[in-house]
Amino acid sequence: MKIPEILAPAGNMEKAIVAMEYGADALYLAGKAFGMRAKAGNFSMEELQEVLSIAHGRGVKVYVTVNIFAHNDAIDLLPGYLVKLEKLRVDGLIVADVGVFALAKEYAPSIPIHLSTQANTVNYRAAKFWEELGMARLVMARELTKEDIAKICRETGAQIEVFVHGAMCMAYSGRCLLSNVLTGRDANRGECAQSCRWRYAVMEEKRPGQYMPIEEDEGGTHIFNSKDLRLIEYIPDLVKIGVDSLKIEGRMKSSYYVATVVRAYRQALDLYAADPNGYELPQELPDELDKVSHRPYYAGFFVPSDAGIHRPTGTYIRDYDVVGVVDSYDHQTREAVVSVRNRLVVGEVVEVMQPHGPVLNQTIMRMIRVDSEEELTEAHANYTVRIPMDEVKPYSMLRVERG
Repeated sequence: MKIPEILAPAGNMEKAIVAMEYGADALYLAGKAFGMRAKAGNFSMEELQEVLSIAHGRGVKVYVTVNIFAHNDAIDLLPGYLVKLEKLRVDGLIVADVGVFALAKEYAPSIPIHLSTQANTVNYRAAKFWEELGMARLVMARELTKEDIAKICRETGAQIEVFVHGAMCMAYSGRCLLSNVLTGRDANRGECAQSCRWRYAVMEEKRPGQYMPIEEDEGGTHIFNSKDLRLIEYIPDLVKIGVDSLKIEGRMKSSYYVATVVRAYRQALDLYAADPNGYELPQELPDELDKVSHRPYYAGFFVPSDAGIHRPTGTYIRDYDVVGVVDSYDHQTREAVVSVRNRLVVGEVVEVMQPHGPVLNQTIMRMIRVDSEEELTEAHANYTVRIPMDEVKPYSMLRVERG
């Protein structure tokens, strides 16, 4: 049985480390240019070298996104960038533009090339075409059913990557002009303003200034707004049809999001691999996915009978706040050193989500500020505190239900 990799987003160094700690087999990330998430922290060449060293030391692969639709000014700058990536020996380049593909083959010939979801691969003939041109991996368009993906897996020798979790785009495989038209920020060159999430009304051309809401509720409508994708329930299907990589969306999301989602999919996949015949998805894993900021989930196009894509409001579901991240644990004093991210109060009960192991409930009995040795009754973002607690691992995350 072929077990697919868990492929995690890494918008910056912290998220890359967190993804690895929580079980990712591979990371996808961008340099400071040419990626589809210009507002993410992204990586300088020095940082790329560092993350590659750390990842390869753990047996984790690193794929670099070069997946903008490159205009002439970008094309002229790409050769030098690709040569640097070749020297760094990254594990894959993700491209969408055929000009970028041609340059990658010329200037980074040893790096496997992955075809971005934005290339809209929706049938097996297209998959075979790209395979014959030298694509090592194809990232499927998100508009495909389980049966569509299964046929492509059967008909091509290229690796197949499928998005399994995260935000969905209302435009076909992400090719959107809304942001460009409304804000001047080109979604196809990494600067999407997420205009599809805004609230809209209709104005008839002969009645300027008279806005007529398309009523979903008293607040108007979000006619382009999508639910979020979740396929954790379909891991057995994804394995059986031969998918090579399970991709999690979210380079702009928080470290907590990366940790929670990677951990859930890692545990589900490992449980299935250990006992395919007796496998049942533990309810606690979908429940964990409900504890990150998200829109209502659905199965995307993978299961056509699932509820529709439309999300009638632009709000997120945010029931939990991350209040701290464990930096280290002192076994002698039985104290965790915690970097505080949100208000944390003595007497609160927090959940402690660990990279490996169960989620713990912990009452905060005492906090000592590290830099001053002051005993606190509450701590705030950017404090570092010592908290007596049961043994926990570094990068464990403390969260509080806010309701």
